[in-house]
Amino acid sequence: MRERLRTDVAIVGGGIAACAAAVELRKAGLGVIILEKGRCGSGASGVNFGGVRQQGRDLRELPLSARARPLWDGLNALLGEDVEFEATGHLKLARSEQDMAELEAYRVAALGCGLDLTMLGANAVRAELPWLGDKVVGASLSPTDGQANPRVVGPAFARLAAKLGVDIREFTPVLSASRSDTGFSIESETLSVSSRFLINTAGAGGGLLASIFGEPVPITPQSPNMLVTEPLPYFISRSIGVCGGDVYIRQVRRGNAIFGGGSGWHDPELGFSRPSNEQSLGGMRRTLQLVPQLTNAQVIRTWSGTDGRMPDNIPVIGPSSTTPNLFHAFGFSGHGFQLSPAIGLILAELVTRGETPSPIDPFSIKRFANWQGSTTGISDHTDH
Repeated sequence: MRERLRTDVAIVGGGIAACAAAVELRKAGLGVIILEKGRCGSGASGVNFGGVRQQGRDLRELPLSARARPLWDGLNALLGEDVEFEATGHLKLARSEQDMAELEAYRVAALGCGLDLTMLGANAVRAELPWLGDKVVGASLSPTDGQANPRVVGPAFARLAAKLGVDIREFTPVLSASRSDTGFSIESETLSVSSRFLINTAGAGGGLLASIFGEPVPITPQSPNMLVTEPLPYFISRSIGVCGGDVYIRQVRRGNAIFGGGSGWHDPELGFSRPSNEQSLGGMRRTLQLVPQLTNAQVIRTWSGTDGRMPDNIPVIGPSSTTPNLFHAFGFSGHGFQLSPAIGLILAELVTRGETPSPIDPFSIKRFANWQGSTTGISDHTDH
């Protein structure tokens, strides 16, 4: 016998955006149930690099990123926990003059979207970070960007949601979903949930849920390849990326250097992922070209996870094009971590007001209306 539950809003997926939306919906007085196939925050929300960056994003994402950025300043107070957020600034390094030209073009375009970046030549960037390798010829600095600990943010949001009365059901993968005149019906092995609204934050599995309601999308799974060193004397004072995205590195105050690049291995059927030895070794070599000081550091752990990638590398956010009261937020393509608190607000606004002040039209699922094909069956949902 399945337990039968009725609520105002059912949320499939338990990442940061889902739990942030649940918090806001409870504040508005609505009943909320979260159905998460694993642990809340254990999917893409918890296995990414931890970059809280605006720099380097698709220009269409910058208004959402700008809305998200001040929310990070207040997360410790909101959650009652330390999520290790620091506005260390984000440096995007250039390894050639072509890279410098690319950074300058992006700086000009981003300024038109309200993001002010500072270009640094080789002498300027080395004056601040003298340990950088010879390949670095310059950089672009976003001084208000930073980093946080992804392993704690999602669970902290989930704990706050639970305190506010959200019914969180972990280890509860969704088997089916449907809509009738009276609302939605969502089924798992143990639950039958009826709701007025349905929010799809199922990550790499978001495409599968969308396809049930006649909205197939070309989403594919992607897995980061992440590594962390033993604690070292603190010296990497900025969060660092590069043109091309094949290296990213930061250091936490307790000394561990976290870095990544390349892709891990994943099994779409099992929803299981793991890092690749070959990719890890390649990431180490590229990192040492930028930070030779890490030559003798010991790597103590590697990991991966699964996110959903869209072909245009921007997520699906907004109302369903086929089904009233269904809202999507998935396919963040490896860069949803910084956006997530704002995505939670946007989802809550869509449910409670039917609209949001944030410009989400570029992320509409309608852009895939003419796509025909299969959708991945991974039902769960990395950021550098």
